[in-house]
Amino acid sequence: MNPRVTATAWGLLVTAAQIGLPLALRDRLPDPLATHWGPGDRPDGSQSFTAYVLTVTLFWVVPWIVALVTAAGGRTLARRQGRMVWWGALFGLGVLAAGINVSTVTANLDVTDWTTAALGFVHPLLVIAAALAAALLAGYLGRGEPDDAGDERREPPRLRLRPGQRAVWVGHVSNPWLTMITVAAAAALLVLGVLHLLGVTDGSVAGPILPGLLIVLVVGLLTTQASVRVGGDRVVIGIGVLRVPARRIPLSKIESAWSEERYPSQVGGWGFRGLPGGATIMLRGGECLVIGYRSGGRLAVSVDDAARGASLINALIAERVDS
Repeated sequence: MNPRVTATAWGLLVTAAQIGLPLALRDRLPDPLATHWGPGDRPDGSQSFTAYVLTVTLFWVVPWIVALVTAAGGRTLARRQGRMVWWGALFGLGVLAAGINVSTVTANLDVTDWTTAALGFVHPLLVIAAALAAALLAGYLGRGEPDDAGDERREPPRLRLRPGQRAVWVGHVSNPWLTMITVAAAAALLVLGVLHLLGVTDGSVAGPILPGLLIVLVVGLLTTQASVRVGGDRVVIGIGVLRVPARRIPLSKIESAWSEERYPSQVGGWGFRGLPGGATIMLRGGECLVIGYRSGGRLAVSVDDAARGASLINALIAERVDS
């Protein structure tokens, strides 16, 4: 099963449903439509028919395009956990988007005014349950073969520096899922801004979701990437697109460094995991640079080419001891 072909076919099917359903029932729907319900199943928000079709379509198309771009990179689908999350998100979000569309259209069907549209509490529960079931089933069926077992600790190649030689190593890492979510939030903000400028939507559309999108964007910019710089007398770990905040670790506090294969399932998830003395900065599963402190603690950070960075750390430590 080719992921890109399947994702393309599934995406086109959901997109056709998002546009085709309201268009097919256009004569039986009010304009504007009720699009949000408050306590007591009474509608408290509406959109014009055109704005509604654009909104429900973009709600699905943006994450679908991001999923296609992610699949094209190939890295996310290289491991079982990445495949499970990717397939689960693709089909789960598709069912969620289509379910919301069906529920909204059904609630507005044959009503003369949007204020009388009724949405029973069962509809949202069924949509959420169906989306979760689709995500779990798709993730399970798309999990593929188990990953090859890797060594827990990998001693890096020995590196010796010539007297007076200065060397610097810089490693980078990015989380494809956090990047995808951040890009989707930025795209959604851009689309909402354009629609508002064109007069297609008003503040009632963007108001409820704008704060959430801004939070996702800011958090994403601060956590999607990390870098590790080894050189001079310290190791500097920078977080986020701007590499702020940065953690500086003097070589005098480090006993040795090595690389390990670590995954979110092993350390409790993504982000900053653990406690001081045994922490992991987990932005993507796989190769991690592990720093062993003289005090006995450890700090691991997922970063590409970790073995080379560990080699330089050990060489710089040895140079300090020899001098």
